[in-house]
Amino acid sequence: MKPPWNLSRRHFLRGLGAAIALPSLDVMATSTKAASVAPTRLGFFFVPNGVNLEHWRPTKTGPNYELSRTLQPLASLKNDFSVLTGLTHNSGRANDDGAGDHARSGSVFLTGAQPLKSEGAEVRCGQSVDQVAADHLASQTRFGSLELGTETGRPYGKCDSGYSCGYSNNISWRDETTPTSKQVNPREVFERLFANEIGKDVQANQSERKRHRKSILDFVLEDANSLQGKVSHSDRLKLDEYLTSIREIEQRVERAETTGSEHDDLIRGFVAPEGVPDDFQEHTRLLGDMMVLAFQTDVTRVCSFMVANAGSNRAYREVGVHEGHHALSHHQSRPEKLAALADINRHHITQLAYILQRLKATKEGDGNLLDHSMIVYGSAIGDGNRHNHDDLPVLLAGHGNGAFKPGSHLVYRQDTPMCNLFNTMLDAAGVPVGLFGDSTGRLRNLGA
Repeated sequence: MKPPWNLSRRHFLRGLGAAIALPSLDVMATSTKAASVAPTRLGFFFVPNGVNLEHWRPTKTGPNYELSRTLQPLASLKNDFSVLTGLTHNSGRANDDGAGDHARSGSVFLTGAQPLKSEGAEVRCGQSVDQVAADHLASQTRFGSLELGTETGRPYGKCDSGYSCGYSNNISWRDETTPTSKQVNPREVFERLFANEIGKDVQANQSERKRHRKSILDFVLEDANSLQGKVSHSDRLKLDEYLTSIREIEQRVERAETTGSEHDDLIRGFVAPEGVPDDFQEHTRLLGDMMVLAFQTDVTRVCSFMVANAGSNRAYREVGVHEGHHALSHHQSRPEKLAALADINRHHITQLAYILQRLKATKEGDGNLLDHSMIVYGSAIGDGNRHNHDDLPVLLAGHGNGAFKPGSHLVYRQDTPMCNLFNTMLDAAGVPVGLFGDSTGRLRNLGA
C-alpha cells in the first residue's frame, strides 16, 4: 500500500549541531520507477610504489581466469570486479623532466596530466577525474566529493627529486593548480558527515558531547523517534540498522582518540597524528565504513582514497614486514624483498575486499551499493624497481548501475591510456566529457 506521505531523499535528522542524512527508504519513493533508480557512485583508491607483478597478474584472461595470490582476498567478490592489464599513464614518465617517478605517480593517477617540476608553492597538474565528476554531480548532494587517506603530508616543500610534496600527498585536484587536501583523522570525517555547524560550533558541540558523554545520535533522538512513527515496519528496521552503524563507527572513532598513537618510528616514514588509529587495518576500514555511509545516504557520490602517500615508506609489521614499503619496492629481484612486497600488496587488497563487501552488503532498491558503484583501485607505477608507468596494476569493481559486466581479466594493447577508463566511467555516471586527460577514446569490453 502506498504511504500517505512522501519523504525527500535529502531529508536529515536534525538536532543541536547535528544533521544526519537518511539512507534510501521505501517511503522516499513516489513511484515504482523512482524506487528503481539509484544514483551512480564513483570511488578511486590509490596505492603507492607499484606491486609484485608476478603475484598480482592472473595467468589466464577472460571470465574463467584464476585469481592470483595477491588477489585471493577478493575471492568472494570475483564476479564483482575485473582485472585490467596493460593500461598506461604516459604523463607519469619522465618526458625530459628527469627523476621523480613517485611524485608523478601520485599527481598523474587521477589527472593523466604531466606535473610541473617545482618544489615551491607553484604547482600545476590538471583537474582530476573525481573532481570532474564532482563538478557535475555536486548540485545533487550535500558534498561534491570526499577525499580520504591514511597518511598526512606537507602541501609544499621538497619530497621527490625536485617535485613538491603537493604532488606526492594528493591525488585529487580541484583544478590544475589546486590539490584537494585529503582527510586522515576519522573524527574530522565523522564530524563533516554528521555535524550541522562549521568552525568553532563543531568543536563546541563535540566538546559538549564529550563532557556529557553523549552520542551524536542523542542530539537527533527526538527527530528520529518522530520519523519512526510515520514509516513502515521495513523502514523502521532499515533506520534502526543505519543508526546502529553510525553509533558503532562513532565508538570506534572515540576508541582511536583515547588509545592515542604509539607508532612514532622512522621506518614508517611518518608520525600518526592524534586521534588516528595505531592499526593500519582499523584506520583504513574505519575511513572505508564512513565512505560507505556517505554513499548510502547520498551525502556524496564521489570519493578518492589514498591508501598511502606516493613513495610511502610505511612498514607493515602486522603482516610481518619490518622494512619500509618504498625501500622494498626497489627489490632488485631479490626473492626476500619480492616476497615482502607481495605481502604488503595482499594486505592492501584485504582492506579493499572489506570495503567492497560492505558496499555489497548495503541494500539499495533492487540491488546494493556495489551494484550502483564504480570503484577503481590501483597504482600509477607498475614495478617499483623499474619505476615504469605502463602495464599498471588496476582493478575496476562494481556494476556501474548496469553499465559494466565485471568478472574478467582484460588485457589491453600496450600503452592504452588509463584515462580511457576514466572516460568510460564518466560516460556511465552521466557526466558529459569529450576526452579526459590524455585519453584517446573509451575502454572496450567493460559493458554489460
